[in-house]
Amino acid sequence: MWWVRALALATLVFTFALIVLGSAVRVTNSGMGCKGWPLCSGDAGPIASFHPLMEQSHRFLASLVTILIIALAITVLRAGDSVRHVRGPALVSVGVIVVQIVLGAITVLANNAPVTVALHLLVATLFLGVVSVTAVASFIAPDRSWSLVHGPGRLGSAAVVSLYLVFVSGSVVVNAGAQSACKSWPACLSSPAAMGLVTIQIVHRSIVLIGSVIVVAFLLSLLRSGVADAVERKFAIGALALLVTQIVVGALSAIETSHTEFADVHLAFAAALWCAVVATFALSARGRQIRVGDPSDDPSGGSEEGRAFA
Repeated sequence: MWWVRALALATLVFTFALIVLGSAVRVTNSGMGCKGWPLCSGDAGPIASFHPLMEQSHRFLASLVTILIIALAITVLRAGDSVRHVRGPALVSVGVIVVQIVLGAITVLANNAPVTVALHLLVATLFLGVVSVTAVASFIAPDRSWSLVHGPGRLGSAAVVSLYLVFVSGSVVVNAGAQSACKSWPACLSSPAAMGLVTIQIVHRSIVLIGSVIVVAFLLSLLRSGVADAVERKFAIGALALLVTQIVVGALSAIETSHTEFADVHLAFAAALWCAVVATFALSARGRQIRVGDPSDDPSGGSEEGRAFA
């Protein structure tokens, strides 16, 4: 269990760093710093100029994440039934990273076509979510039931789906070049941009509003419930704080369009919020303790201590 948890946490940390670095590559227009794939114009490094260095660093970090997730999957498969609940997320992570590698290659070979860049980010976000679930699963005791389908409920599922749709709409905004279409916030009162770009921004902001309401409702329902333990409450509070911060950064990114660094920070906080919400969703999927020979165990899940991480 110690190795599984260490690998799961390391994978989560480096995957988050990979997405942030990928955002920096996009913001600095370094996506085509390397013309070839997988090596940078036939060179494995070191790279002297800035753009190739950024792109190659992103690839090296992606390679590290790939090694970590494969090592985690192998460790989980060899660990036996004590980590059987980690197998599913770990194996799904391997499948998603394979798709992401293929998309990365296609993105480079297609000269950073906007569609491939957007798909690359969306699959990366999905991978981060699956890795977050894997990390949470590694800390759940094997004697506790755990079901992502039946545990969190419809509101939790709606929160995760709506937050992912926020990522999708944000990718469309970037893909269409509509980041600076609306100079005001939260409403788009006036803008010199084309109506189509303004419409894309308005749709994105509307999805953000609806998604935020659903996410807040999910997190508050956990905080108000009598079954959430201290760990779930801390994650829910942290997610609420990240949501508020993300809204503020999003407003600054819309108003201060000349400062491109806000776009990078905006995605970084979005990734952190996604991790926190998905982790809270996975935690809420825990059910009752399973005792061998006692199928009529208390369905309430036992004591407060029993619901905490193993």
